[in-house]
Amino acid sequence: MGRMMVCTGVLASLLLAGVGTVQAQDEQPTDDQVNAVAKGLYCPVCENVPLDVCPTPACKQWRDTIRDQLAQGWTQGQIEQFFVDQYGDRVLGTPPATGLNWLVYLLPPLVFVAGAMILAGVFRGWRKPLVSTIESASPDDRYLERVEEEIRRRG
Repeated sequence: MGRMMVCTGVLASLLLAGVGTVQAQDEQPTDDQVNAVAKGLYCPVCENVPLDVCPTPACKQWRDTIRDQLAQGWTQGQIEQFFVDQYGDRVLGTPPATGLNWLVYLLPPLVFVAGAMILAGVFRGWRKPLVSTIESASPDDRYLERVEEEIRRRG
Protein backbone atom coordinates (compact mmCIF):
# COMPACT_ATOMS: atom_id res chain seq x y z
CA MET A 1 0.00 0.00 0.00
CA GLY A 2 2.88 2.40 0.82
CA ARG A 3 4.55 1.81 -2.52
CA MET A 4 1.34 2.49 -4.36
CA MET A 5 0.97 5.86 -2.60
CA VAL A 6 4.57 6.80 -3.45
CA CYS A 7 4.07 5.82 -7.11
CA THR A 8 0.81 7.78 -7.24
CA GLY A 9 2.51 10.82 -5.71
CA VAL A 10 5.42 10.65 -8.19
CA LEU A 11 3.01 10.23 -11.11
CA ALA A 12 0.89 13.17 -9.96
CA SER A 13 3.95 15.43 -9.57
CA LEU A 14 5.19 14.48 -13.05
CA LEU A 15 1.79 15.24 -14.55
CA LEU A 16 1.64 18.60 -12.79
CA ALA A 17 5.15 19.46 -13.95
CA GLY A 18 4.17 18.56 -17.51
CA VAL A 19 1.07 20.75 -17.33
CA GLY A 20 3.17 23.66 -16.06
CA THR A 21 5.63 23.22 -18.92
CA VAL A 22 2.86 23.17 -21.53
CA GLN A 23 1.35 26.30 -20.03
CA ALA A 24 4.75 28.03 -20.00
CA GLN A 25 5.33 27.11 -23.65
CA ASP A 26 1.93 28.45 -24.69
CA GLU A 27 2.88 31.91 -23.40
CA GLN A 28 4.62 34.02 -26.02
CA PRO A 29 7.92 35.61 -24.96
CA THR A 30 7.88 39.37 -24.47
CA ASP A 31 9.74 41.79 -26.71
CA ASP A 32 12.20 42.36 -23.86
CA GLN A 33 13.01 38.65 -23.71
CA VAL A 34 13.47 38.50 -27.48
CA ASN A 35 15.64 41.65 -27.49
CA ALA A 36 17.76 40.31 -24.62
CA VAL A 37 18.83 37.48 -26.93
CA ALA A 38 18.87 39.58 -30.12
CA LYS A 39 21.21 42.24 -28.73
CA GLY A 40 23.98 39.64 -28.47
CA LEU A 41 23.62 38.87 -32.18
CA TYR A 42 24.49 41.01 -35.19
CA CYS A 43 22.57 41.21 -38.42
CA PRO A 44 24.31 39.03 -41.03
CA VAL A 45 23.07 41.35 -43.81
CA CYS A 46 23.78 44.82 -42.37
CA GLU A 47 27.26 45.70 -41.16
CA ASN A 48 27.75 46.27 -37.42
CA VAL A 49 24.05 46.49 -36.56
CA PRO A 50 22.77 44.54 -33.55
CA LEU A 51 19.79 42.33 -34.36
CA ASP A 52 17.61 43.97 -31.70
CA VAL A 53 17.67 47.39 -33.43
CA CYS A 54 18.02 46.44 -37.09
CA PRO A 55 14.98 47.71 -39.05
CA THR A 56 15.25 45.37 -42.06
CA PRO A 57 12.49 42.83 -42.78
CA ALA A 58 15.05 40.02 -42.58
CA CYS A 59 15.93 41.03 -39.01
CA LYS A 60 12.25 41.14 -38.09
CA GLN A 61 11.98 37.55 -39.34
CA TRP A 62 15.05 36.56 -37.30
CA ARG A 63 13.56 38.16 -34.18
CA ASP A 64 10.35 36.19 -34.88
CA THR A 65 12.50 33.05 -35.12
CA ILE A 66 14.03 33.92 -31.74
CA ARG A 67 10.53 34.44 -30.31
CA ASP A 68 9.42 31.00 -31.62
CA GLN A 69 12.54 29.32 -30.24
CA LEU A 70 12.08 30.95 -26.83
CA ALA A 71 8.44 29.79 -26.83
CA GLN A 72 9.69 26.25 -27.49
CA GLY A 73 11.98 26.48 -24.46
CA TRP A 74 15.31 27.10 -26.20
CA THR A 75 18.05 28.77 -24.14
CA GLN A 76 20.00 31.83 -25.25
CA GLY A 77 23.05 29.64 -25.91
CA GLN A 78 21.06 27.26 -28.11
CA ILE A 79 19.59 30.16 -30.10
CA GLU A 80 23.01 31.76 -30.57
CA GLN A 81 24.41 28.41 -31.72
CA PHE A 82 21.52 28.08 -34.19
CA PHE A 83 22.42 31.43 -35.76
CA VAL A 84 26.16 30.60 -35.74
CA ASP A 85 25.40 27.35 -37.53
CA GLN A 86 23.37 29.27 -40.13
CA TYR A 87 25.57 32.37 -40.65
CA GLY A 88 28.92 31.80 -38.94
CA ASP A 89 30.70 33.45 -36.00
CA ARG A 90 30.27 36.92 -37.50
CA VAL A 91 26.72 37.11 -36.11
CA LEU A 92 27.96 36.97 -32.52
CA GLY A 93 28.34 40.25 -30.64
CA THR A 94 31.28 38.75 -28.71
CA PRO A 95 33.63 36.60 -30.76
CA PRO A 96 34.45 33.18 -29.30
CA ALA A 97 37.93 32.85 -27.80
CA THR A 98 39.09 30.24 -30.31
CA GLY A 99 41.50 30.36 -33.23
CA LEU A 100 42.90 33.83 -33.87
CA ASN A 101 39.98 35.41 -31.99
CA TRP A 102 41.81 34.82 -28.71
CA LEU A 103 44.11 37.69 -29.70
CA VAL A 104 41.17 40.06 -29.18
CA TYR A 105 41.19 39.11 -25.51
CA LEU A 106 44.97 38.87 -25.05
CA LEU A 107 46.52 41.77 -26.97
CA PRO A 108 44.81 44.80 -25.36
CA PRO A 109 45.95 43.95 -21.80
CA LEU A 110 49.46 43.11 -23.04
CA VAL A 111 49.73 46.38 -24.97
CA PHE A 112 48.46 48.29 -21.93
CA VAL A 113 51.03 46.67 -19.61
CA ALA A 114 53.87 47.22 -22.12
CA GLY A 115 52.89 50.88 -22.53
CA ALA A 116 52.76 51.38 -18.75
CA MET A 117 56.23 49.86 -18.40
CA ILE A 118 57.64 52.10 -21.14
CA LEU A 119 56.09 55.19 -19.56
CA ALA A 120 57.43 54.22 -16.14
CA GLY A 121 60.92 53.90 -17.62
CA VAL A 122 60.64 57.27 -19.34
CA PHE A 123 59.43 58.96 -16.15
CA ARG A 124 62.24 57.36 -14.14
CA GLY A 125 64.73 58.64 -16.72
CA TRP A 126 63.39 62.19 -16.35
CA ARG A 127 63.88 62.12 -12.58
CA LYS A 128 67.55 61.06 -12.66
CA PRO A 129 70.00 63.95 -12.89
CA LEU A 130 72.26 63.90 -15.89
CA VAL A 131 75.83 63.05 -14.94
CA SER A 132 78.57 64.38 -17.10
CA THR A 133 80.58 61.65 -18.73
CA ILE A 134 83.72 63.58 -17.90
CA GLU A 135 82.87 63.58 -14.20
CA SER A 136 81.94 59.90 -14.15
CA ALA A 137 85.02 58.67 -16.01
CA SER A 138 88.06 57.38 -14.17
CA PRO A 139 90.95 59.79 -13.78
CA ASP A 140 93.28 57.23 -15.35
CA ASP A 141 91.71 57.66 -18.76
CA ARG A 142 94.41 59.26 -20.95
CA TYR A 143 92.02 60.03 -23.75
CA LEU A 144 89.79 61.97 -21.38
CA GLU A 145 92.74 63.91 -20.06
CA ARG A 146 93.70 64.90 -23.62
CA VAL A 147 90.15 66.08 -24.32
CA GLU A 148 90.11 68.18 -21.13
CA GLU A 149 93.51 69.64 -21.98
CA GLU A 150 92.33 70.54 -25.47
CA ILE A 151 89.23 72.24 -24.03
CA ARG A 152 91.39 74.33 -21.66
CA ARG A 153 93.66 75.44 -24.49
CA ARG A 154 90.80 76.65 -26.68
CA GLY A 155 88.65 78.04 -23.92
